[in-house]
Amino acid sequence: MSARVRGDLLLLLHAHLPYVRHPENPYHLEENWLYEAITATYLPLIVELRALQVPEKGSSARLTISLSPTLCSMLRDKLLSERYRAYLDRLLRLGEEELTRAKHNPTQTELVRFYLSRFTELRALYRSIGGDIVGAFAELQDRGVLEIITTCATHAYLPVVREPSARRAQLLIAVRHHRECFGRYPRGIWLPECGYFDGLDQLLAELDLRYFFLDAHGLTYARPRPPLGLHAPIFTRAGVAAFGRDLMSSKQVWSSTEGYPADGVYRDFYRDIGFDRPLSEIGPYIHPDGIRVHTGYKYHRVTGPRVDLQDKALYSPEAARIKAREHARDFVEKRVAQIAWLSQRMDRRPVIVSPYDAELFGHWWFEGPTFLGEVLRLCSLPDSDVQLQTASGYLADHPVNAVCDPAPSSWGEGGYSAVWLDLSNDWIYRHIHHAETKLHELVSRLGSKASDAEPTLLERALTQAGRELLLAQSSDWAFIMKTGTAVSYAESRVRTHLQRFNRLADGIETAAIDEAFLADCEARDNLFPSLDPRLF
Repeated sequence: MSARVRGDLLLLLHAHLPYVRHPENPYHLEENWLYEAITATYLPLIVELRALQVPEKGSSARLTISLSPTLCSMLRDKLLSERYRAYLDRLLRLGEEELTRAKHNPTQTELVRFYLSRFTELRALYRSIGGDIVGAFAELQDRGVLEIITTCATHAYLPVVREPSARRAQLLIAVRHHRECFGRYPRGIWLPECGYFDGLDQLLAELDLRYFFLDAHGLTYARPRPPLGLHAPIFTRAGVAAFGRDLMSSKQVWSSTEGYPADGVYRDFYRDIGFDRPLSEIGPYIHPDGIRVHTGYKYHRVTGPRVDLQDKALYSPEAARIKAREHARDFVEKRVAQIAWLSQRMDRRPVIVSPYDAELFGHWWFEGPTFLGEVLRLCSLPDSDVQLQTASGYLADHPVNAVCDPAPSSWGEGGYSAVWLDLSNDWIYRHIHHAETKLHELVSRLGSKASDAEPTLLERALTQAGRELLLAQSSDWAFIMKTGTAVSYAESRVRTHLQRFNRLADGIETAAIDEAFLADCEARDNLFPSLDPRLF
């Protein structure tokens, strides 16, 4: 490590999407969430991370990323992979048509060529890795570029999971799935929505998860107050380290009004030809029922905070790339200044923890991967005053930390569960709690010892009931209901999984399991193929 280094920057990307897989429909609107994220975020991140130099032997990885089990399951699913390949092919066909339409407009022609080149390169990358995005991230970890951590099995918001066995199952299934995907045990965990409650650290310790992350107030309001404030971790009484989110660096990137993505030169997310083109032209590239969707062909820039969508100026990819690199330099310079101030007040190197949703980089902020790649490059220079760090690396350097009880907390509006426990969504929990208790009772009474033999009908039904409960517990549905986006879909998902659970549970109790119905559930909700129902 350079003698100039005075502090550490812990960049963390949380990559997660809810489990959306609908084999019953040839085209399902919400599956686009995955396809758009692969195209805009996951593949571009792989490009940027592959361009980084491999760290020196024994040094810490450059970046931490949490890959949720639901996301990994979808990325590894054969059906969804086939549909994603078709999605890429449609993008390229649409680009060829756009090129013809733009032939008398040189500026727009250049934009279409930019997108055609980009989508062609991404398709080539996807083919070169055999469609195995999870494997590509695993390779980056093996090279020392990444540290990959986990989150709960289906991103359940743990403070509202009432049954202890259900809470433990969310964590243990995630750990086992992580080992299946990456061939190693996860060192740390991203708690869904940073949701923490007293006693959770004991469960993390039992599963040998060594660290987790909290929003700022979860650390600063710990008992007793941490002597080094927000910029050093604490140990809980169970021996697990807790790191707190830095507010200053988060605001620079997250803020919709002051953050970098609000700059007028960047590509506008909402203006898309899927909404601009006549149905006669765009029809084959949107929902078969005529529902307009984002295509990825966006020709306009943010322009300004009060500019109407129809008045947006044309986008310049080169100007945006230059701006992204300028903002990366600004971000690093501000971290250097922040560290200089903190280091005068601390007896050790401060660590600035900057966690973000991975999908911000690329999907919402198109130039985000370029920004991130430049930040990583600048911090890796030999004369940098700030060192890229991971939680594992920091704890290895600083094994002694204050022991405190973190404050129960979450991130999101209000900071104390308000987003996931609200009048818009609280109706779901009494039903989910009933299912948690019911499954625990059924497994305790009827669950048999796992073996290599073909599972019995009872074992299959208990396993599938577990999957349906896990999917109903996803925090995404409550979040969507609160934000008012795809509310009908979120409500339908909760009801559907609980209805399937109840029908399976009734069949188990009465010894009248409907095998055809069970097989249909297994075909639709097929994640965690090695799930052991005894975990519940």
